[in-house]
Amino acid sequence: MAEVDNDDEQKTADKDDLEVLKELVDGLYHFRDHYFETHSVEDASRKQNDVTQEMNKILKRLEEKEDLYKHSAQYLLLRGRCLNIAPQFSQAAEENLSRAVKLEPGLVEGWNTLGEQYWKKGDLVAAKTCFTGALQQSKNKVSLRSLSMVLRQLPPEGGAQDHGKRIMESVDLARQAVQLDVTDGTSWYILGNAYISLFFSSGQNPQMSQQALSAYSQAEKIDKASASNADLHFNRATLFQYEEMYSSALAGYSRAAALDPGWEEPPEREKQLLNYLDQVTSLIENKGKVKARRLRNMLSSLSVSALGPCASPQYRSPTGRTGSLEPRWFSALTHGHNTGVATLGKVVFSLATEGRMAFTFGMVDSEESCCVVMVYNMADGWGVLIGDTVVVPEPHVKRHSITHNDKSYDFRSIRVDSPLLLIVNGKRQAMQSQTATSVSYKPHTE
Repeated sequence: MAEVDNDDEQKTADKDDLEVLKELVDGLYHFRDHYFETHSVEDASRKQNDVTQEMNKILKRLEEKEDLYKHSAQYLLLRGRCLNIAPQFSQAAEENLSRAVKLEPGLVEGWNTLGEQYWKKGDLVAAKTCFTGALQQSKNKVSLRSLSMVLRQLPPEGGAQDHGKRIMESVDLARQAVQLDVTDGTSWYILGNAYISLFFSSGQNPQMSQQALSAYSQAEKIDKASASNADLHFNRATLFQYEEMYSSALAGYSRAAALDPGWEEPPEREKQLLNYLDQVTSLIENKGKVKARRLRNMLSSLSVSALGPCASPQYRSPTGRTGSLEPRWFSALTHGHNTGVATLGKVVFSLATEGRMAFTFGMVDSEESCCVVMVYNMADGWGVLIGDTVVVPEPHVKRHSITHNDKSYDFRSIRVDSPLLLIVNGKRQAMQSQTATSVSYKPHTE
């Protein structure tokens, strides 16, 4: 009987040891994810170093117990999780986690953390296998949202149709993760990312854009850690920029840069967008720097005959309306959609698309007013030249009043969702002038 008592005591001691170590590892993740609840944003540059120091302290505690527990799946899982806190792939983490799931194949957390390691290694197929395997053991939010991310990152095998199907599956998995725990900000954030992918892969339905913004907003509202997630601010800023909500985009890039000073892309995007706005406003003011005499010559050939197909009673407009469109100069356009009318002018400048989402050009009308036009979903190589006559049927006019740091911008623009909507030099544009916009929204941890 004494032997049994000793055995029970040892089991209790083992459990106590592993419970203490688990609390330490759980605390490490809480320290990383809730860093800005105990530190100011000014400490952001120290965050990674602080997390690494905490990781090393806990690794030492784990190593003290290695001889006792090196064949325990729970112990190996704790070591793997501790090493997994680092943003980069860890060979030691992979080895510990692989051994843990071999010893205990039903260890869902082991499969999920091993999947994260394969993700960091760039082996998405192995990551998918881990998350799928974990779901076979138990339906859980971590596997669901992780699998959602992997499906969006895997290269499409069967072309656009296969890719679209995979995106839909990704959204469904992210939704399921949220349903399992509506208070988990990470799951809401991943759902937001899935909706952005769906938005850009399925015809840019505005409803999907709103779903993404709602998911991000919910993540921030219910979870302080999500509110301090640089990736969330960056992704949302990318969507804001596409929607031409420039003040919000600049604020988002700026916030992402403050939260993760080592990440180069947010300040680069912020700088690119500010440069773009500088150029646009300057070129509008100077009418593309075209000399007055040349401008008069260009405008002398501008007449309503340039309306081309838009003057026909059979013309079918972008809104589905049939009938000729009435010509209007820029000054007569109202904000929002201008139904039943077309505006026209001569191109006086254009901007290359590098680092941006739209082909941008300026045109001057017969009243010598200058307006900027932003064209989306254009194929590489599509563009207009200075001197071209462009007609915009039923123009969608936006007013931009932007303030960011010490800079202010105020101008009007026309948004065009496809080159196919334009008439250039009296002609419709060829089908090959359009392609779906591809936007780099992915967070650096996804």
